Amino acid sequence: MDDIEKVLTRGVEQILPSRDGLAKLMRETKITLYQGFDPSSSRLHVGNLIGIRKLAQFQRLGHKVIFLIGDFTGMIGDPTDKSAARKKLTRGEVLENAKGYRSQIEKILKFDGENPAEIKYNSEWLSKLNFAEIIELTTNFTVQQLLERDFFQARIKSEKPIYLHEFLYPVMQGYDSVMMDVDLEIGGNDQLFNMMAGRGLMRSLKNKDKYVLTMKILADSTGKKMGKSEGNTINLTDSAEEIYGKAMAMKDDIIDLAAELLTDLPLDFAHEHEPMDAKKQLAFEVVRQIYDEEAANLASDFFEKTFQKKEIPSDEIETVEVLGGELNLLDLVSKYGELSRSEAKRLIKSGGVDVGDNQNNDPQSEIKIGNGVVIKIGKKKFVRIVSK
Repeated sequence: MDDIEKVLTRGVEQILPSRDGLAKLMRETKITLYQGFDPSSSRLHVGNLIGIRKLAQFQRLGHKVIFLIGDFTGMIGDPTDKSAARKKLTRGEVLENAKGYRSQIEKILKFDGENPAEIKYNSEWLSKLNFAEIIELTTNFTVQQLLERDFFQARIKSEKPIYLHEFLYPVMQGYDSVMMDVDLEIGGNDQLFNMMAGRGLMRSLKNKDKYVLTMKILADSTGKKMGKSEGNTINLTDSAEEIYGKAMAMKDDIIDLAAELLTDLPLDFAHEHEPMDAKKQLAFEVVRQIYDEEAANLASDFFEKTFQKKEIPSDEIETVEVLGGELNLLDLVSKYGELSRSEAKRLIKSGGVDVGDNQNNDPQSEIKIGNGVVIKIGKKKFVRIVSK
């Protein structure tokens, strides 16, 4: 396969209206494409990384890439696959969440040099629509179209409300494509309906054939995906050690798919290695992309010393989020070791507590959380402390 065929194949679920048509267009001209990210959290995660990597692949081929922050749509919330309406966010909340996005992805997407990626905010056009314009946009959709969505049907059956603003979400996302005049939109396969709404609007308002590319979702054999909703996400802001450890905790049946979506490793590499070795390569590559090779090596060494040699499975480590960047060791051991303060103090003084790689015998020492720290309490209790 040549480079265009590779970018249109690896990790890709489907391309509409056709893969061949998009490949032909890419050979004839440089296209403009985007993916939208609603800032429902301040932390991007590996589910987002799948699309960011695909954007970067197009960028390396010379195409114009837009990283769209849905600061307007994020206030409303995408109803896709939700059993109830999302909590609406304020303007201040979405802007606060989005302010660190560039720093989280700039090692993958390039924002300088030749052909830099562009960051846009959809409030630039959505906030300026008047009521007459919104009504006009909605004439391109039917209630039946929207009600056909599985999760809306499930809500109707369970007598849960469907709010009118949720109906308008795909209309707004579709209008993003029109205002940026893109040739292609990419997203997870769960976003197909929203992306096709944009394809319909492009045909109606610009007489242009926008392509839609859906990516595979990182999910295990039961269909359970990694992400915020499932509570097993790997955040791009996690420490290198934490990302490595969480990658090592992935189920064996997800390794091939994770390698395809999150790395440039050969598609069948997991079949050629023992599961533990395959996971190590996967974890190393994920950390290397988000941080660098040195951080990946250090994270690998940390895992070997902290978990593997002590035979502590990384998925048995409890991760807790705390406020503040520096906390008292006695407080931490008492709370997360489920010990009285006197028991916690005795354990610390007797050498029963490690902070990172080092034993700590001072109950009153202040522990710097930084990007995350692992505390060993007693012989078997491990707690990873991270800052909110």
